[in-house]
Order: sequence, then C-alpha cells, then structure tokens
Amino acid sequence: MRNQRHFENPRRDAYQIRTVIADLDRTIQLLNCDIGMREEDAGTNDPADLAYPATARAMAVRRDNLEITVAALERRLADRLLQVENVAVEAK
Repeated sequence: MRNQRHFENPRRDAYQIRTVIADLDRTIQLLNCDIGMREEDAGTNDPADLAYPATARAMAVRRDNLEITVAALERRLADRLLQVENVAVEAK
C-alpha cells in the first residue's frame, strides 16, 4: 500500500509538479543537444548504423524515459488543477 499524505494541498502539489516538469524539460533539451553533438561527431544520426555512438543511444533512452515521466506528471498536474478548481467552487 502506498503512503498517502493525510493533509493534501492541491495548489502546492500543482506548483511542485510544474517545477519538476520544467526541470525535466530542461534536462530533455540538454540531452537533445548532447545527442545531436554526438551524432554530428560520428557523422550519423541513424541509431541502426554501427558507427552510431553508444553514448547517444544511452542518452536517447534516458530522454525517452524522461518524456514518459513528464507525460505522467502532466496527467497528475491536470488532476491537481481539477482539485484546486473544485475546492474553489466549493468555497463559493
């Protein structure tokens, strides 16, 4: 069973999730730049090519995993924003 917080603050959670998403987006951009540089140095951008750098391949896997994480966080953010909206409606 997952540990759940007893006192949730959807607004704070949304802020934290946005911050993490922004950090991950920057990391993805850096990885894309690094992958491009490695591909340029190797003279190929085809991962099936034997000359394709192993470091670029590893960075691409990391980037893809981060993109999946960002998508999951965006879904969680949407849920938190809906909670914030519901609290605002209930407070009226």
